[in-house]
Amino acid sequence: MKYAVSSYSLSALVNKGEKTELELIALAKEIGFDGIEFAGISVPEGEDKLQYAARLKAECERQGIELVQYSIGADFIYGCDGNLSAEIDRLKGEVDVCRALGAKGMRHDATGGYKNGDEKFNGFKQALPRLVEGYRAVTEYAAEKGIKTMIENHGYFCQDSDRVEAIITGVNHKNFGALVDIGNFLCADENPVTAVSRVAQFASYIHAKDFHVKSGSELAPADGFFKTRGGNYLRGAVLGHGNVPVLQTLKILSDAGYNGYITLEFEGHEDPVTACRWGLNTLKKIARELEWND
Repeated sequence: MKYAVSSYSLSALVNKGEKTELELIALAKEIGFDGIEFAGISVPEGEDKLQYAARLKAECERQGIELVQYSIGADFIYGCDGNLSAEIDRLKGEVDVCRALGAKGMRHDATGGYKNGDEKFNGFKQALPRLVEGYRAVTEYAAEKGIKTMIENHGYFCQDSDRVEAIITGVNHKNFGALVDIGNFLCADENPVTAVSRVAQFASYIHAKDFHVKSGSELAPADGFFKTRGGNYLRGAVLGHGNVPVLQTLKILSDAGYNGYITLEFEGHEDPVTACRWGLNTLKKIARELEWND
């Protein structure tokens, strides 16, 4: 079993000016990870995106750590001013960036849903054909480049397991699968065990994430939590310290035959280096418990 960390987990260090994106690579290696995922990249002023991606790849090679995944935003409804063809072309350009990074997988979003009054009489059912069209076009292009694309249960509108399943089965392409985030189903108030069970067969990649959960029937926290779609409250947690059934959901994925990277994603308020180190220790302990080391 190999373990990676999302750059998002350590982004607080970049935001505070303590590290650069390039320096996160050495830090991930120092903590003990085998790989790193980049959740978007911030191109230095005056530098070409493809050239910067190549620099990140070269630094990973120098540090002896694998750049395993590239995750970015997208919106097949409103992206590129609502021009679907233009948004597809933009994402094909991001596939080229993914290739320059040396990553074999790319997650991109579907949409945040309808807005600005369009949501009246419009919902997931109305959006599905457009989302399927967009995802299929991008994954067909990515397949030619040797890159697998995927949807994550992310962004509220497409977060439910039945919606993820509908998009994947609608695209119906061997190059397209799911980035299964074991914690994110809670953002749509869905039981992680039930949800992961539904989509485990489609898993191309895993995010291991934990949350502290507070019921919406209780007093709303003053700070540190965000609201789920249904009005409950979540706060990012060190993996294994929160309420996500980490062991059970990872066992479901193991039993389904997943044998790729497990990638830690931390979004809590604790020190990110300590949180990532503790999270990695928990992942290794779970892998030993499940005998999931092949």
